[in-house]
Amino acid sequence: MFVDRAVITIRSGRGGNGAVTFRREPYVPEGGPDGGDGGKGGDIVFVADHSLRTLMDFRYKTKYEAENGQNGMHKKKFGKAGQDLVIRVPEGTQVFDQETGHLMKDLLHDGDSFVAAKGGKGGKGNVHFKSSVRQAPNFAEAGGEAKERTVILELKLIADVGLVGFPNVGKSTLLSVTSKAKPKIANYHFTTIDPNLGVVRVGDDSFVMADIAGIIEGASEGAGMGFRFLKHIERTKVLIHVVDVSGSEGRDPIEDFDKINAELAHYSASMLKKPMLVAANKIDLIPNEDEASLQKFIDYVEGKGYKVFPLSAPINIGTEELLKAAMEALARAEEEPDEEVEIFDFEKEDNDPDYRKIYIEETDDAFVLSGKQLMKIFRSTNFYDMGSLRYLYKYIEKSGVIDQLREMGLEEGDIIRIDDFEFEYVDEF
Repeated sequence: MFVDRAVITIRSGRGGNGAVTFRREPYVPEGGPDGGDGGKGGDIVFVADHSLRTLMDFRYKTKYEAENGQNGMHKKKFGKAGQDLVIRVPEGTQVFDQETGHLMKDLLHDGDSFVAAKGGKGGKGNVHFKSSVRQAPNFAEAGGEAKERTVILELKLIADVGLVGFPNVGKSTLLSVTSKAKPKIANYHFTTIDPNLGVVRVGDDSFVMADIAGIIEGASEGAGMGFRFLKHIERTKVLIHVVDVSGSEGRDPIEDFDKINAELAHYSASMLKKPMLVAANKIDLIPNEDEASLQKFIDYVEGKGYKVFPLSAPINIGTEELLKAAMEALARAEEEPDEEVEIFDFEKEDNDPDYRKIYIEETDDAFVLSGKQLMKIFRSTNFYDMGSLRYLYKYIEKSGVIDQLREMGLEEGDIIRIDDFEFEYVDEF
C-alpha cells in the first residue's frame, strides 16, 4: 500500500538529573560534594532513505520516543547520554510541525537529516553548587525536559517526468512498455490507485517517470483521488499529458485535454509553466472514417503551443519519439523555485525569550506560579534542605515576582503554589 501522509507524535529524551552525593572516604575528613552531572537526553532525528517508498509504517506506529539521559553518579561521574532515535523516511518527505503548520525540513535526497526534537540537557550535580557560604549543598539541578510534538509527514514523489490525464487513457500502459515498472493494468477506471515509478532509458541516458493516479474534473477541489495525488506532480520537471484520442470512453479528447489542464492550473498556477508534451494515445482504435478527428485534436493542441505525439502504447508505436522529446525537454528544463512556505524557527525555540518568565495566576485560595525555568529549579529543589529552599526563594525574589505579588495584595499567611507544592508566605524567609 502506498501511503503518502502520516501524523505521528515524537518525544525526545529527558535529561538526567544531577546527583546529590558526598565524599565518604575515611581518610578525607569532612568530604565535600562530588555529585556528577546527568546525561543529555536523546534527540529525535529524521533521515531520508532511498530504499523506502511509502509512509505505510507510520500508520501502525504513531508514537516515537528517544532514550532519557542517565542520572549523575557519585565521584563526579557523568550519567550516560540517552541514545538518539533515528526515524527513516522516503526521499521527498516533508516534515511539518502540526501546531504551527510550519515546514521543519524537506528531506529531498538520500542521507538528508535534521533534529526534530532535541533531548533535554543533563542537570548539574551538587558539586557545582558549592560556594564559600554553602559548603555542603544538598541539592542538584534537574535534567532538562523532553520536547514532545506532533508532526505531519507528507511524501511528494521525486520524478523527472509525470504522466497526467483522465483515468483509463493508457498512462500505466505507457509506463510499463517504456520502463521495467509493472503497474496494475485493466480496462476500468482507477486501475491505478497508487502512483507508480519507473526508470526510462533513452540511449545512454535515463530519467524517472511517474504514473500519477487518474485525475478527474473537480480533483483540485477534492473530487476523486486526484487531489490526493496532484501534489506528486509538483516535483516533476516535465509533464506528459496522455489523452485517449479514440474516444473509447465516450469523451471528447479536446474537452479532456482542457479539463485536465484546468485542474492543474486550479491546483497551482505553476503547474502549466512546466514543459508539457501531449501523448495522443490509442490511435490504433480510431475508426478509419474518423481519422480527421485526430488531426482536429492535433491542430487544436498545437495551436495552444504544445507538441503532440500520436502513439499507441500497447504496441509501442510512437513511444520512442515521445521519450526522446521528454529527454530533450528535461535537458532544457530549469529548476523551479520552491513554493514559499513558512519555515519552523528552531533558533527561536532554542532561545525561548519566555524561558525565564514567571507567570502568576490568582485563584480563590492561592497565588499560582508557573514558568519553564521556574519549574526546572522547582524540580531540583530538596524540600527537606533549607539551603535548597532558600535557593528557590532567591530565584523567585530576584525575578521580581514577590514585588508583583505584593502589588496584587499578597499578605503574610497567604498561600503561594507551584505545581502541587504550597508555601505559606512570611515577610522574613
